[in-house]
Parts: sequence; C-alpha cells; structure tokens
Amino acid sequence: MTGNWGGGYVTDVPYLTGYFISQSPQMLALCCLINGVAVDPPWENPRLHYLELGCGRGMNACVLAASNPGWQVTGIDFMPGAVADARRLAAEAGLENITFIEADLASFADSPAAAALAEVDVISAHGVWSWVGDAVRAGIVRLAAARLRAGGMFHVSYNALPAQQDALALQRVLREAGRRVVGRSDRQAMAGREVVQALVAAKATNLIGSETVREMVGRLERVPAAYLAHEYMNAAWRPCWHADVAADLAGAKLEFVGHARLVENFVDMMLTPEQREVHDRFDDPMMRELVIDTCINRTLHHDVYVRGASRMAAEERDAMLGRVRLALATTPEEFSYVLTMPAGEATVSEASYRPMVAALAEGPRSIAELIAARGPAAPPANPGEVAMVLAGTYQAMVVRDGNGEPDARAHRFNLAVARRMVRLDDLNATSAMASARVGAGFACRAAETLIAAHLGALGAAPDPAALAASMVPEGPQRQELAGLVAKVLHDRLAVWQRLGIV
Repeated sequence: MTGNWGGGYVTDVPYLTGYFISQSPQMLALCCLINGVAVDPPWENPRLHYLELGCGRGMNACVLAASNPGWQVTGIDFMPGAVADARRLAAEAGLENITFIEADLASFADSPAAAALAEVDVISAHGVWSWVGDAVRAGIVRLAAARLRAGGMFHVSYNALPAQQDALALQRVLREAGRRVVGRSDRQAMAGREVVQALVAAKATNLIGSETVREMVGRLERVPAAYLAHEYMNAAWRPCWHADVAADLAGAKLEFVGHARLVENFVDMMLTPEQREVHDRFDDPMMRELVIDTCINRTLHHDVYVRGASRMAAEERDAMLGRVRLALATTPEEFSYVLTMPAGEATVSEASYRPMVAALAEGPRSIAELIAARGPAAPPANPGEVAMVLAGTYQAMVVRDGNGEPDARAHRFNLAVARRMVRLDDLNATSAMASARVGAGFACRAAETLIAAHLGALGAAPDPAALAASMVPEGPQRQELAGLVAKVLHDRLAVWQRLGIV
C-alpha cells in the first residue's frame, strides 16, 4: 500500500463496482412488514432521504437516485478516488438529487458536515462493518443516533460468526503472506492466495477441515484480485457475532427486526424440524439468531434494524402487505417454484403460485389481488410468504406505479452506465438498470444494460439491426451483436416493459 493515510485499510486498489438489491429501501421495508414492524413504505414516499455509508464508486447510490427523482441520496466514502468516480457517474447521468462526501466515518458524525445533513430515513452500510476498526464502527453508531429519524431503517452487512470462524486462518495466512511481497495490495493478495492454495495442496489441517473454508478456497480462484485485496488485506478484518453487532447498534437505539434477504425471515425454511425445536425454546431474538447461525452456514448477514420499532398486530401486518404491488421480473416460463434453502430444497405449491404468476404476466398486481387470483376454493394464504416467494427470490419487484411511463432520467442513467462500464468483450458481467416504476435497480447482465439503454435512447420500435448499428461501427462484430440483441429482446423485452425500464 502507498502511504499510511488508510490506517491499515486498502487504499491503493480501486473498489469494484456493484449494485446490491439487499440495500434497497424496498427490500428493507418488506423485511419490516413481514416481521410485523410498521414502517413508512418507501414506494409511497416521494421525498425519502437515503444515506449510504461506504458507497464506493457510487453505483448503488446512483441507481437509487436515478430510480427515485424525488429522493435525496447521499453517499459517504473514505477513499477520494472512489468519491471522484461516483461524482463523475452522477454528472454524466445528469443526477441532481445525489451528493457524495469524502469523509472518515470514525469522525464524520462529530463534524459540521454531518450536522448539516437533512434528517435521514434509511441508512445502508454494506461491506463496511467487518472490514473497519472499532473507531469507525463507533462513528457509524454516533451518526445513526444523530441523523437517522425515529422509525427510520438501518441496514448493515457483515461477515458472520460462527460460519466464518474457520476463515480466520485463511484470511490471516493470505494477508500475512501477501504483506511480505513488495507491490500493490491486489498483487499482495494474489501472492497470499498462492500460499493458501499451496497449504491446501499440502493438506494443512485448518484449511481443509471446514466446508466453509473449502468453498472459500475454491472461490479465491474465481474472483478478481481487487476483490481479494478489499476482502482480505485490511488490517481490521474481523467476522462478527450477531449479538455483538446488535449490542453496538443499540447505542443508536436501533432494534433488530430481521433480514434483508427475505427468505431468511422464515425459520421453517431455514432449519430442520429438530433444529426448529431448539430455536423455539427461546423468545429472545438474539438467542434465536444464535441458534440459526449455529445450525446453518450463513457467512454473511444482511440485517435490518429500526430506530424505534413499532409492532403491528397480525391483521394490520397482513393488510399492509396486501396493498404492496408487485411486477413480474422474469418470464412465466422461467419462474422457479423450487427454493434452495439451508434445510434443503423447498418446493412451493404450483397450484397456488401459478395463477399468481399468470396474473403478474398481465401486469402489476397487489399481493391481495394475487391471493384472490387463485380462486375462491384455494386455501388461505399468508401475504408475508407470498412476498417472500415472489420478491424474496427476486422473481418479482415492488412497484410504486404499475402504469407509470418510463422515466427519461432513468434512461439517461442507464445509457451512462452502458457507456462507462459495459465492455463488448465482457457482456456477461453483472450490471444493473434504474427504473422509476420500481424505485430500485434491476440486476442484470451487461448485455441487457447495453441493449435496454440504447433502446431507450432511440425511442423507437425494437429493431436488432438498428440497435447493433448504434452500438458498434461497421464490421463482423455488428452482425454478431445483432443476433445477441435479437435474442435478448425476445427473452427480456416484456420484462423490461413491465418494470418500466423501456
């Protein structure tokens, strides 16, 4: 690493760019409603203030700003290079409702800039908590206490114990071996990876005895060097117990509600019957989470907290969930009725869900309308389970306006992403598109971003040859691209139209 201003944090290698649906206020609000906690639905709030801590190069924050023109979005990051990249993306996309701040979260809460921040409705801290020191974590708690409004939602992700217990040896070996190599952090990480692989080949007991570590070692070969550097080369890297994170966040009067990955809120699908029997002995949510974490291989938590949780009766919860409107984010033919869970595969009732999927294929519907679409003879349905099966598997998305026209600002952002981040030689890379109808990002392949962005810019009927011509100059690559465009339009155009992307 160059210089020492990072205090042990990797600063000489840029962050990777990414979008994470678990950070969206829509998923956080669904988590709260499923768990019976009343929140102001973000899809009904045109003036929400969203704050992202550790925003990196700004992709996630910019997606939300482009999808919600009335919101104020603020991103804070420690690295000036990342903040500069984020500002450039926002400027190119013409986003006027987003601000990026370069600051150290260890001290930002006590600064005039923090005092000047408008009251915040939602805070998200993804990829921060496990990778920074105690001073930064304490600063995050002080900032939440000072700026998050009563009833506001807080999202935090972190490497979790006990699943990551055996990963302590992997990270320590990788970092220590890498640090003995002269060069940037990504090169050090690659050198450390080689030592880990050599030890695995030599059957080092503490690197081959754990299923978690075996999976991580296999993943080391598939991820970019920059990811390895930011994941494993930070001096403060430390997986956490859920109860310890909850105890820290209690300093900001934050109460644990549940999980942004909606399927994790349904214990029956997470644990075996024998494990559930132990889980159900306890009323304390901290003890229940400890039992779950002991039973399953959950290496990463995406936890949702509320600053002053207001609990609802079951009838009120079901009524609020029933009003949530969804749009189908896949095709009816591709919809999967099989869920892969820690306790094994769970198959949902096709007799119950196929009529819902058919109704969604015609256009957005409320959860209450979907339940009614099953017919009068169908057994009673749990609106929370419907939300989990449809939105929790990312096969449907919450919509604020089922009939709203595609938004020009979202189109402009999608085109900026296509220009800046999509490469013709890597069209299978992960990407995302903004949608004002959804109020969140739609995760997709880079090819989809490229095609949908140009389609929106042309404002014309989809024509594969014309779209290919607008993307590449003359040459054999244009014909090949035209074939890809035709296939993607055939598979995805109806989905984009339902989500208001085009």
